Amino acid sequence: MGDTSDQARFTEVFLPHLVDAFRLARWIAGSRTDAEDIVQEASMRAFKNIRGFSGGDARAWVLTIVRNTSYSWLAKNRPKVLVLSEDLSEKAQGEIEQAATDELQTPETALIAKLEAQQVRKAMASLPVPFREVLVLREIHELDYRTIAEVAALPIGTVMSRLARARRLLATAIAADTL
Repeated sequence: MGDTSDQARFTEVFLPHLVDAFRLARWIAGSRTDAEDIVQEASMRAFKNIRGFSGGDARAWVLTIVRNTSYSWLAKNRPKVLVLSEDLSEKAQGEIEQAATDELQTPETALIAKLEAQQVRKAMASLPVPFREVLVLREIHELDYRTIAEVAALPIGTVMSRLARARRLLATAIAADTL
């Protein structure tokens, strides 16, 4: 394979999953700017290793690279204590709010749905990264447990227990915010 075929393969395998890559990096890093840097670095890693992609689930391959790049980037560029940001991209905010407002609504129910979406975003941002990561992969990216285990390099039992704990932590954070 030459450079042209590597570039074509990269375009075919990586680029269709660029939005998902950015979304995952954004949730892990908690910052749009950091996510942009992470995805750029992940793109370079993927391009260098495109010959190593043997087929199969391209999305899982891309998200694995983004996940690993996120953690190595954070270790290199952030202090040991991570400060989590509550700001989300406008697109992610829109997706959450749209999901909450899909039904026919009155102005009052629309306002309630918007407030609930803000609570969920705030609660998600407050979760420790390992729990937030599996929750995002499951609930936002809609990956199955086996694929999450592959992407996160975890045993499937750990994925299941982290998801259960993440959901409990999320419910607790939302309940605490409403009191």
